[in-house]
Amino acid sequence: MVLQHSLMVDNHYTNIEKEENGMNEFKVGKATVRLVQGDITSIEADAIVNAANSSLMGGGGVDGAIHRRGGPKILEDCKKIRATTWLQGLPTGKAVMTGAGNLKAKYVIHTVGPVWRGGKHGEPELLAQAYQNSLNLAASKGLKSIAFPSISTGAYRYPLEDAAEIALKTVKEFLEKTDSLDVVFVCFSKNALEVYAEKAEKLF
Repeated sequence: MVLQHSLMVDNHYTNIEKEENGMNEFKVGKATVRLVQGDITSIEADAIVNAANSSLMGGGGVDGAIHRRGGPKILEDCKKIRATTWLQGLPTGKAVMTGAGNLKAKYVIHTVGPVWRGGKHGEPELLAQAYQNSLNLAASKGLKSIAFPSISTGAYRYPLEDAAEIALKTVKEFLEKTDSLDVVFVCFSKNALEVYAEKAEKLF
């Protein structure tokens, strides 16, 4: 059952629906931004974003889950990128694309978020760049949908509320210019979903 309501902030942004399972959905021009709780490895989208480390060789959290479920093809593609493009590792804020192996998505976009060191070492700018470069890469490849985890809020310890605000603002600014890409934020926990939803209600 969908609980229909309208929350018109202006003529461009509308909260169009909120489902009983906690899904929030917003419109930015022709694009849709959704917030869901779940496992990003099970999402069907043109691309899912991996919160990778600079080695691109897999790790813990979302990174490890994507490599495990996607299978060895993703690692093979990452090794090619390391051997040809980013020999010293992928810098923080940059993004690259590989195949998705056994995942439901078509591609995986790997980006490196910043490690939280108090916020005085360029962390907000680098986190925004991770989202911007992922979005730019997806759009440049003609993709129509992309799913993000909450980048840097796990082992990298970025404060959730600050990270959510940066993520949502960056996506909003991107879609104001290019609204041909639907975006899903996949929150692993109920608490994270609630934080994102609260921020989105104010922003959209």
